[in-house]
Amino acid sequence: MMENNTKENYRRRIKRKLFWDRYRNTLSILGLIMIGVMALVGAVCYRHYADSAANGAFGSGKPAEEGTGSGRVDMPEGREFTKALCLTNPEAIPAYDGEDYVTLMDSIPGFSLYDLRNVKGESYSELDALGRCGSAVAMLHRSMMPSEKRGEIGAVKPTGWVQKKYEGIIDSKPPYLYHRCHLIAYALTGQNCNERNLITGTHHFNAGTMLRFELLVMQYLEKSENHVLYRVTPLFLGEELLARGVEMEAYSVEDYGEGVCFHVFVYNVQPGIRLDYATGESEKEW
Repeated sequence: MMENNTKENYRRRIKRKLFWDRYRNTLSILGLIMIGVMALVGAVCYRHYADSAANGAFGSGKPAEEGTGSGRVDMPEGREFTKALCLTNPEAIPAYDGEDYVTLMDSIPGFSLYDLRNVKGESYSELDALGRCGSAVAMLHRSMMPSEKRGEIGAVKPTGWVQKKYEGIIDSKPPYLYHRCHLIAYALTGQNCNERNLITGTHHFNAGTMLRFELLVMQYLEKSENHVLYRVTPLFLGEELLARGVEMEAYSVEDYGEGVCFHVFVYNVQPGIRLDYATGESEKEW
C-alpha cells in the first residue's frame, strides 16, 4: 500500500511539472496582462481622484467641524491663472472711509476652476523694480502648517519701512507703528524670512484686521483634511512704497467654499496716525 501511494505521488508531481512546462509561457503572459490592467485601472482612478479634488467634488476630505463660508460657491472654468482684482482693476477698490476692511464681489474670490486644478504648493511674486511685493498664492493644507516656533525676520526691510514709536496710541510693548507683515501668514505655511512674502504694515492692520481672516483659515485647516486656495495681494498706488492694504481671497476646495469663502480688502491704517504712503513716514493726527 505504501509503495502504491509513493508511485501515485510521483505520477502527480510529473503531471504538474508537464502542465507547468506546457503552459508556463501562457501563464506568464496572462500575469503580465493582469498587472498591466491593474496599473491602468489604478491610473484612471487616481486621475479621477485628482480631477475631483481640483473641482471640490470628492468626499474623501474630512469636513471641518465649523464652517466659515455661507454655502456652496461654484467657480467659473477659466483657461489661465486669474489675477487679483486690485491688479486688474485697482479702481474697483474703494478709498478708505474709516472701515478696517471692505467686502469685494459679494465675498466670492476671483478664482477659476483652472486655478483650483493647477495651483500647487506656494508661489510668491518676484519683487518689482521698486522692491515691492506682488501676489502670494498657495494651495493650503494642514500638513503645511509649521510645528516649530517662528524665527527672527529683522534682517528684512520691506519698502516703506520708516519705523516709529507712538506711546499711548499703539497698544503694544514697545509701541511700534510698523510690523513686517506676512502676506501668507507664517502659521499657514512656515514661510518666514522671505522678502517676497513680507510688506510693511501697521500694528492695527497686521495684529488686528488681517489676523481676523487668517484665523478663519487656520481654524478650518486644523479641523479638516481639506485644502484652501488662498491668495493675498498688496495694493501699491503709483510708485508708493507703503501698501494701501491687501486683497485677501480664500476658498475651501473639497466642500465648494462651504467651509471657507471670503474676498475682502483690508486697509493698511493705524487709528490716530497719519501715514504717508509714498514714503512710509508717519505722524500723529491732531
